[in-house]
Amino acid sequence: MSDGEVSPGAVGESEAREREAQAIRGLATAYTRMREEIGKVVIGQSDVVDELLIAMFSRGHCLLVGVPGLAKTLLVSTIARILQLTFRRIQFTPDLMPADITGTDILQDDPDTGRRSFQFMQGPLFTNILLADEINRTPPKTQAALLEAMQERNVTAGANTYRLPQPFFVLATQNPIEQEGTYPLPEAQLDRFMFNLVVRYPSAAEELRILKQTTSGEEPPLTTALTGRQILALQEVVRKVPVADHVFVYARDLVRATRPHEPEAPGFIKPLISWGAGPRAGQYLILGGKARAILRGRFHVTTEDIRAVAHSVLRHRIVTTFQAESEGLTPDRVIDMLLEKITPEHEERAARASKRK
Repeated sequence: MSDGEVSPGAVGESEAREREAQAIRGLATAYTRMREEIGKVVIGQSDVVDELLIAMFSRGHCLLVGVPGLAKTLLVSTIARILQLTFRRIQFTPDLMPADITGTDILQDDPDTGRRSFQFMQGPLFTNILLADEINRTPPKTQAALLEAMQERNVTAGANTYRLPQPFFVLATQNPIEQEGTYPLPEAQLDRFMFNLVVRYPSAAEELRILKQTTSGEEPPLTTALTGRQILALQEVVRKVPVADHVFVYARDLVRATRPHEPEAPGFIKPLISWGAGPRAGQYLILGGKARAILRGRFHVTTEDIRAVAHSVLRHRIVTTFQAESEGLTPDRVIDMLLEKITPEHEERAARASKRK
Protein backbone atom coordinates (compact mmCIF):
# COMPACT_ATOMS: atom_id res chain seq x y z
CA MET A 1 0.00 0.00 0.00
CA SER A 2 1.44 3.36 -1.04
CA ASP A 3 1.89 6.32 1.28
CA GLY A 4 -1.25 8.33 1.89
CA GLU A 5 -3.60 5.43 1.16
CA VAL A 6 -6.10 4.37 3.81
CA SER A 7 -6.73 0.68 4.40
CA PRO A 8 -10.26 -0.66 3.78
CA GLY A 9 -10.38 -1.80 7.41
CA ALA A 10 -9.72 1.71 8.69
CA VAL A 11 -12.42 3.11 6.39
CA GLY A 12 -14.87 0.51 7.68
CA GLU A 13 -14.10 1.33 11.29
CA SER A 14 -14.47 5.05 10.60
CA GLU A 15 -17.85 4.52 8.96
CA ALA A 16 -18.99 2.31 11.85
CA ARG A 17 -17.99 4.97 14.39
CA GLU A 18 -19.83 7.62 12.39
CA ARG A 19 -22.98 5.46 12.29
CA GLU A 20 -22.74 4.94 16.05
CA ALA A 21 -22.31 8.68 16.61
CA GLN A 22 -25.36 9.38 14.46
CA ALA A 23 -27.36 6.77 16.38
CA ILE A 24 -26.36 8.35 19.71
CA ARG A 25 -27.41 11.78 18.50
CA GLY A 26 -30.65 10.37 17.16
CA LEU A 27 -31.48 8.59 20.41
CA ALA A 28 -30.64 11.64 22.54
CA THR A 29 -32.84 13.81 20.29
CA ALA A 30 -35.70 11.30 20.41
CA TYR A 31 -35.39 11.08 24.19
CA THR A 32 -35.69 14.86 24.56
CA ARG A 33 -38.68 14.93 22.22
CA MET A 34 -40.38 12.09 24.09
CA ARG A 35 -39.90 13.82 27.43
CA GLU A 36 -41.46 16.98 25.99
CA GLU A 37 -44.45 15.14 24.54
CA ILE A 38 -45.08 13.15 27.74
CA GLY A 39 -44.82 16.38 29.76
CA LYS A 40 -47.78 17.81 27.81
CA VAL A 41 -50.06 15.19 29.38
CA VAL A 42 -48.34 13.83 32.51
CA ILE A 43 -47.32 16.48 35.03
CA GLY A 44 -44.37 15.66 37.28
CA GLN A 45 -43.08 12.10 37.81
CA SER A 46 -39.91 13.03 35.92
CA ASP A 47 -37.83 10.30 37.59
CA VAL A 48 -40.43 7.63 36.77
CA VAL A 49 -40.61 8.80 33.14
CA ASP A 50 -36.83 8.79 32.89
CA GLU A 51 -36.48 5.25 34.22
CA LEU A 52 -39.38 3.96 32.13
CA LEU A 53 -37.60 5.14 29.00
CA ILE A 54 -34.31 3.66 30.23
CA ALA A 55 -36.04 0.30 30.69
CA MET A 56 -37.73 0.51 27.31
CA PHE A 57 -34.46 1.07 25.44
CA SER A 58 -32.88 -1.74 27.51
CA ARG A 59 -35.66 -4.22 26.55
CA GLY A 60 -36.73 -4.42 30.18
CA HIS A 61 -40.10 -4.57 31.93
CA CYS A 62 -41.20 -2.40 34.86
CA LEU A 63 -43.25 -2.85 38.01
CA LEU A 64 -44.88 0.40 39.16
CA VAL A 65 -45.90 0.63 42.81
CA GLY A 66 -48.16 3.50 43.81
CA VAL A 67 -51.60 4.35 45.15
CA PRO A 68 -54.49 4.84 42.67
CA GLY A 69 -54.83 8.17 40.91
CA LEU A 70 -51.16 8.92 40.22
CA ALA A 71 -51.51 8.74 36.40
CA LYS A 72 -49.83 5.36 35.94
CA THR A 73 -52.29 4.29 33.24
CA LEU A 74 -52.21 7.73 31.61
CA LEU A 75 -48.41 7.64 31.50
CA VAL A 76 -48.31 4.25 29.80
CA SER A 77 -51.01 5.09 27.26
CA THR A 78 -49.27 8.40 26.46
CA ILE A 79 -45.98 6.62 25.77
CA ALA A 80 -47.80 4.23 23.43
CA ARG A 81 -49.41 7.15 21.57
CA ILE A 82 -46.19 9.07 20.95
CA LEU A 83 -44.38 5.90 19.86
CA GLN A 84 -47.02 4.63 17.43
CA LEU A 85 -47.19 1.36 19.33
CA THR A 86 -50.19 -0.83 20.08
CA PHE A 87 -51.35 -0.63 23.68
CA ARG A 88 -53.63 -2.84 25.76
CA ARG A 89 -54.63 -2.81 29.39
CA ILE A 90 -55.59 -5.88 31.42
CA GLN A 91 -57.37 -5.40 34.73
CA PHE A 92 -56.14 -8.34 36.79
CA THR A 93 -58.86 -9.94 38.92
CA PRO A 94 -59.07 -13.10 41.06
CA ASP A 95 -61.07 -14.97 38.38
CA LEU A 96 -58.68 -14.19 35.48
CA MET A 97 -57.35 -17.35 33.82
CA PRO A 98 -54.11 -17.77 31.80
CA ALA A 99 -56.01 -18.25 28.53
CA ASP A 100 -57.76 -14.91 29.13
CA ILE A 101 -54.48 -13.11 28.56
CA THR A 102 -52.50 -15.44 26.27
CA GLY A 103 -55.31 -16.55 23.96
CA THR A 104 -56.64 -20.01 23.19
CA ASP A 105 -57.51 -22.45 20.39
CA ILE A 106 -61.12 -22.15 19.24
CA LEU A 107 -62.99 -24.72 17.13
CA GLN A 108 -64.32 -23.05 13.98
CA ASP A 109 -66.26 -24.20 10.91
CA ASP A 110 -64.97 -23.62 7.39
CA PRO A 111 -68.02 -22.35 5.43
CA ASP A 112 -66.61 -23.62 2.13
CA THR A 113 -65.65 -27.18 3.08
CA GLY A 114 -67.77 -27.67 6.20
CA ARG A 115 -64.72 -28.96 8.04
CA ARG A 116 -63.93 -28.02 11.58
CA SER A 117 -60.49 -26.97 12.75
CA PHE A 118 -58.87 -25.24 15.67
CA GLN A 119 -57.68 -21.69 15.18
CA PHE A 120 -55.67 -19.72 17.69
CA MET A 121 -57.35 -16.54 18.89
CA GLN A 122 -54.77 -14.12 20.22
CA GLY A 123 -55.22 -12.69 23.70
CA PRO A 124 -54.40 -9.17 24.87
CA LEU A 125 -50.76 -10.18 25.41
CA PHE A 126 -50.23 -9.73 21.68
CA THR A 127 -49.41 -6.04 21.77
CA ASN A 128 -46.38 -3.77 21.96
CA ILE A 129 -47.08 -2.17 25.34
CA LEU A 130 -49.13 -4.03 27.93
CA LEU A 131 -50.38 -2.50 31.16
CA ALA A 132 -50.98 -5.28 33.70
CA ASP A 133 -53.09 -3.38 36.21
CA GLU A 134 -52.90 -4.65 39.81
CA ILE A 135 -51.00 -7.80 38.88
CA ASN A 136 -51.04 -9.03 42.47
CA ARG A 137 -54.85 -9.44 42.40
CA THR A 138 -54.76 -12.47 40.09
CA PRO A 139 -53.83 -16.06 41.05
CA PRO A 140 -50.22 -17.30 40.66
CA LYS A 141 -51.07 -19.43 37.59
CA THR A 142 -52.12 -16.34 35.61
CA GLN A 143 -49.19 -14.31 36.95
CA ALA A 144 -46.87 -17.08 35.78
CA ALA A 145 -48.38 -17.06 32.27
CA LEU A 146 -47.66 -13.34 31.95
CA LEU A 147 -44.18 -13.57 33.41
CA GLU A 148 -43.25 -16.48 31.14
CA ALA A 149 -44.29 -14.39 28.13
CA MET A 150 -42.17 -11.52 29.48
CA GLN A 151 -39.11 -13.74 29.72
CA GLU A 152 -39.49 -15.82 26.56
CA ARG A 153 -41.40 -13.22 24.48
CA ASN A 154 -43.64 -15.89 23.04
CA VAL A 155 -46.80 -17.80 23.95
CA THR A 156 -47.34 -21.56 23.72
CA ALA A 157 -50.83 -22.91 23.07
CA GLY A 158 -51.16 -26.63 22.56
CA ALA A 159 -48.31 -27.79 20.30
CA ASN A 160 -47.72 -24.37 18.75
CA THR A 161 -45.57 -21.45 19.86
CA TYR A 162 -46.50 -17.92 18.82
CA ARG A 163 -44.05 -15.04 18.81
CA LEU A 164 -45.16 -11.82 20.50
CA PRO A 165 -44.94 -8.51 18.60
CA GLN A 166 -41.68 -6.62 18.89
CA PRO A 167 -40.94 -4.43 20.71
CA PHE A 168 -42.76 -5.95 23.68
CA PHE A 169 -42.84 -4.02 26.93
CA VAL A 170 -44.83 -4.86 30.10
CA LEU A 171 -45.75 -2.38 32.80
CA ALA A 172 -47.35 -3.99 35.82
CA THR A 173 -48.87 -2.01 38.69
CA GLN A 174 -49.39 -2.79 42.35
CA ASN A 175 -51.31 -0.91 45.00
CA PRO A 176 -49.13 -0.82 48.15
CA ILE A 177 -51.96 -0.13 50.63
CA GLU A 178 -54.72 -2.66 49.82
CA GLN A 179 -53.40 -6.18 50.42
CA GLU A 180 -56.63 -8.10 51.14
CA GLY A 181 -57.41 -10.66 48.47
CA THR A 182 -54.04 -10.30 46.76
CA TYR A 183 -51.43 -12.83 45.62
CA PRO A 184 -48.03 -11.14 46.10
CA LEU A 185 -45.49 -12.00 43.43
CA PRO A 186 -42.78 -14.41 44.66
CA GLU A 187 -39.20 -13.17 44.55
CA ALA A 188 -38.39 -15.41 41.57
CA GLN A 189 -41.17 -13.75 39.57
CA LEU A 190 -40.30 -10.25 40.74
CA ASP A 191 -36.81 -10.89 39.40
CA ARG A 192 -38.22 -10.83 35.84
CA PHE A 193 -38.85 -7.08 36.16
CA MET A 194 -35.89 -4.88 35.33
CA PHE A 195 -37.07 -1.97 37.50
CA ASN A 196 -39.37 -1.56 40.47
CA LEU A 197 -40.48 2.07 40.24
CA VAL A 198 -42.11 3.87 43.16
CA VAL A 199 -44.71 6.37 41.93
CA ARG A 200 -44.97 9.08 44.58
CA TYR A 201 -47.46 11.87 45.24
CA PRO A 202 -46.93 15.08 43.22
CA SER A 203 -45.54 18.22 44.80
CA ALA A 204 -47.90 21.08 45.72
CA ALA A 205 -47.01 23.03 42.57
CA GLU A 206 -47.45 19.95 40.37
CA GLU A 207 -50.78 19.11 41.96
CA LEU A 208 -52.04 22.62 41.26
CA ARG A 209 -51.07 22.23 37.58
CA ILE A 210 -52.81 18.84 37.50
CA LEU A 211 -56.03 20.38 38.83
CA LYS A 212 -55.96 23.16 36.26
CA GLN A 213 -55.10 20.95 33.29
CA THR A 214 -57.41 18.02 33.97
CA THR A 215 -60.50 20.15 34.63
CA SER A 216 -60.16 22.44 31.59
CA GLY A 217 -61.61 20.03 29.04
CA GLU A 218 -58.66 20.58 26.70
CA GLU A 219 -56.50 17.71 25.46
CA PRO A 220 -53.03 18.72 24.25
CA PRO A 221 -52.08 17.38 20.80
CA LEU A 222 -49.27 14.84 20.67
CA THR A 223 -46.82 14.18 17.86
CA THR A 224 -45.10 10.89 17.09
CA ALA A 225 -41.55 10.60 18.40
CA LEU A 226 -40.49 7.12 17.23
CA THR A 227 -41.81 4.07 15.42
CA GLY A 228 -41.53 0.49 16.59
CA ARG A 229 -38.83 -0.25 14.01
CA GLN A 230 -36.77 2.72 15.21
CA ILE A 231 -37.09 1.56 18.82
CA LEU A 232 -35.76 -1.90 17.92
CA ALA A 233 -32.80 -0.32 16.13
CA LEU A 234 -32.05 1.96 19.09
CA GLN A 235 -32.24 -1.01 21.48
CA GLU A 236 -29.44 -2.58 19.45
CA VAL A 237 -27.40 0.63 19.76
CA VAL A 238 -27.78 0.56 23.56
CA ARG A 239 -26.40 -3.00 23.68
CA LYS A 240 -23.27 -1.87 21.84
CA VAL A 241 -22.30 0.81 24.38
CA PRO A 242 -18.85 -0.16 25.73
CA VAL A 243 -18.31 -0.71 29.44
CA ALA A 244 -14.94 -0.47 31.16
CA ASP A 245 -13.78 -3.34 33.37
CA HIS A 246 -13.89 -1.24 36.55
CA VAL A 247 -17.60 -0.50 35.90
CA PHE A 248 -18.35 -4.21 35.49
CA VAL A 249 -16.46 -4.88 38.73
CA TYR A 250 -18.37 -2.14 40.55
CA ALA A 251 -21.76 -3.53 39.44
CA ARG A 252 -20.71 -7.06 40.43
CA ASP A 253 -19.46 -5.99 43.86
CA LEU A 254 -22.57 -3.91 44.54
CA VAL A 255 -24.81 -6.91 43.84
CA ARG A 256 -22.64 -9.34 45.84
CA ALA A 257 -22.67 -6.93 48.77
CA THR A 258 -26.44 -7.51 49.12
CA ARG A 259 -25.91 -11.20 49.94
CA PRO A 260 -25.48 -11.73 53.68
CA HIS A 261 -23.29 -14.84 53.36
CA GLU A 262 -20.81 -13.43 50.84
CA PRO A 263 -17.43 -12.33 52.20
CA GLU A 264 -17.80 -9.03 50.28
CA ALA A 265 -20.95 -8.09 52.21
CA PRO A 266 -20.52 -5.25 54.75
CA GLY A 267 -21.03 -6.15 58.38
CA PHE A 268 -24.43 -4.47 58.64
CA ILE A 269 -25.94 -6.57 55.83
CA LYS A 270 -26.29 -9.93 57.63
CA PRO A 271 -28.73 -8.72 60.32
CA LEU A 272 -30.73 -6.61 57.81
CA ILE A 273 -31.05 -8.81 54.69
CA SER A 274 -32.18 -12.43 54.65
CA TRP A 275 -31.88 -12.86 50.88
CA GLY A 276 -29.82 -10.84 48.43
CA ALA A 277 -29.96 -10.07 44.70
CA GLY A 278 -29.01 -12.62 42.05
CA PRO A 279 -26.87 -12.28 38.89
CA ARG A 280 -29.77 -10.81 36.89
CA ALA A 281 -29.51 -7.70 39.05
CA GLY A 282 -25.97 -7.14 37.81
CA GLN A 283 -27.08 -7.59 34.20
CA TYR A 284 -29.79 -4.97 34.65
CA LEU A 285 -27.41 -2.58 36.41
CA ILE A 286 -25.15 -2.71 33.35
CA LEU A 287 -27.98 -2.46 30.81
CA GLY A 288 -29.63 0.36 32.72
CA GLY A 289 -26.28 2.14 32.93
CA LYS A 290 -25.81 1.77 29.17
CA ALA A 291 -29.23 3.19 28.36
CA ARG A 292 -28.83 6.04 30.85
CA ALA A 293 -25.45 6.97 29.40
CA ILE A 294 -26.58 6.99 25.77
CA LEU A 295 -29.77 8.91 26.56
CA ARG A 296 -27.49 11.61 27.92
CA GLY A 297 -25.38 11.64 24.77
CA ARG A 298 -22.47 9.51 26.05
CA PHE A 299 -21.14 6.34 24.46
CA HIS A 300 -19.54 5.05 27.65
CA VAL A 301 -20.86 3.99 31.06
CA THR A 302 -19.66 5.41 34.37
CA THR A 303 -20.07 4.12 37.90
CA GLU A 304 -22.46 7.05 38.46
CA ASP A 305 -24.80 5.53 35.87
CA ILE A 306 -24.77 2.28 37.86
CA ARG A 307 -25.50 4.10 41.12
CA ALA A 308 -28.33 6.06 39.50
CA VAL A 309 -30.32 2.91 38.65
CA ALA A 310 -29.35 0.90 41.75
CA HIS A 311 -32.51 1.55 43.77
CA SER A 312 -34.89 0.60 40.96
CA VAL A 313 -32.91 -2.56 40.15
CA LEU A 314 -32.31 -3.77 43.71
CA ARG A 315 -35.32 -2.77 45.82
CA HIS A 316 -37.46 -5.76 44.75
CA ARG A 317 -34.53 -8.19 44.74
CA ILE A 318 -33.56 -8.02 48.41
CA VAL A 319 -35.60 -9.40 51.29
CA THR A 320 -35.18 -7.55 54.56
CA THR A 321 -35.19 -9.34 57.93
CA PHE A 322 -37.59 -8.85 60.82
CA GLN A 323 -34.88 -6.84 62.57
CA ALA A 324 -34.72 -4.39 59.66
CA GLU A 325 -38.50 -4.04 59.60
CA SER A 326 -38.66 -3.54 63.37
CA GLU A 327 -36.11 -0.74 63.04
CA GLY A 328 -38.08 0.87 60.23
CA LEU A 329 -35.39 0.16 57.63
CA THR A 330 -36.95 -0.22 54.19
CA PRO A 331 -35.14 -1.86 51.25
CA ASP A 332 -34.47 1.64 49.89
CA ARG A 333 -32.77 2.68 53.13
CA VAL A 334 -30.62 -0.47 53.11
CA ILE A 335 -29.61 0.31 49.51
CA ASP A 336 -28.72 3.85 50.62
CA MET A 337 -26.43 2.35 53.27
CA LEU A 338 -24.84 0.07 50.65
CA LEU A 339 -24.18 2.95 48.27
CA GLU A 340 -22.59 4.92 51.09
CA LYS A 341 -20.31 1.96 51.84
CA ILE A 342 -19.65 0.57 48.33
CA THR A 343 -18.32 3.60 46.48
CA PRO A 344 -16.02 3.79 43.44
CA GLU A 345 -13.29 5.12 45.74
CA HIS A 346 -13.79 2.14 48.06
CA GLU A 347 -13.45 -0.23 45.10
CA GLU A 348 -10.23 1.42 43.96
CA ARG A 349 -8.70 1.07 47.43
CA ALA A 350 -9.74 -2.59 47.56
CA ALA A 351 -8.20 -3.23 44.14
CA ARG A 352 -4.90 -1.62 45.16
CA ALA A 353 -4.83 -3.66 48.37
CA SER A 354 -5.50 -6.86 46.41
CA LYS A 355 -2.60 -6.11 44.04
CA ARG A 356 -0.21 -5.58 46.96
CA LYS A 357 -1.11 -8.98 48.32
